[in-house]
Amino acid sequence: MIFPSPALSPGTGFYALFLQETAMGLCLFINPIKGAGDDLPDVGDHAPNIAQIDHYDLSDIDLSPYAALMLPAHLDQRFFGTLTTKIEGFLARGGTLVFNGHVAWPMLPEFETFVPLESQSLENLIIHRLADHPVFEGVDTQHLTFRRGVAGFYARGYNPPPKGAIALHGVGPDRLPCDWVYHRPEGGRILMHAGNDLWMYAGSKDSTARIVPQLCLWAGGNGDEDHEQGGAS
Repeated sequence: MIFPSPALSPGTGFYALFLQETAMGLCLFINPIKGAGDDLPDVGDHAPNIAQIDHYDLSDIDLSPYAALMLPAHLDQRFFGTLTTKIEGFLARGGTLVFNGHVAWPMLPEFETFVPLESQSLENLIIHRLADHPVFEGVDTQHLTFRRGVAGFYARGYNPPPKGAIALHGVGPDRLPCDWVYHRPEGGRILMHAGNDLWMYAGSKDSTARIVPQLCLWAGGNGDEDHEQGGAS
């Protein structure tokens, strides 16, 4: 079943961006497996022009109306692996795939198994910006490193990127690529985040509140605003 998001009120602050006319396409959010993710905010309250479906409805839904497919960290990866041909077709048509979590069962050729940090000391949990990207514009990496005063929520390892991917954030002194974006030669884009759902930051009181609306704007766009560049740590 598809659940469209409620309309946003103008309000104040950053959401005014979405009162502008855009060519944004529809982002399809896959709900976490039953019993997981109950503590996450409702992303539909914080971003326009999205749809949400139950986890296992992905096998039957027609993806052609959607610009982006948004996968939760609590994903049945073996189930998703049965849909590889469908997902590759979606990407080849220019779609965007956003993956959150640890790859345990590589479901696409671009995926490799998650590599955990050898040590979870504070130094090893610090997040560094490696390249600028529209999704993280205006987001302070200190706000990624620390959530409620605790480090480690954002990333505790990485999913190795394919050759040609652009690392956006690195974790620890070795800047291990916990976030990367890959433009597939066959078409489509993959945004990888090796941690909890990026939409857990919806409605945050610091700069991370920018992530969800900017993510949806970028993922639902036509790629013209995709301008990754090297950034400072």
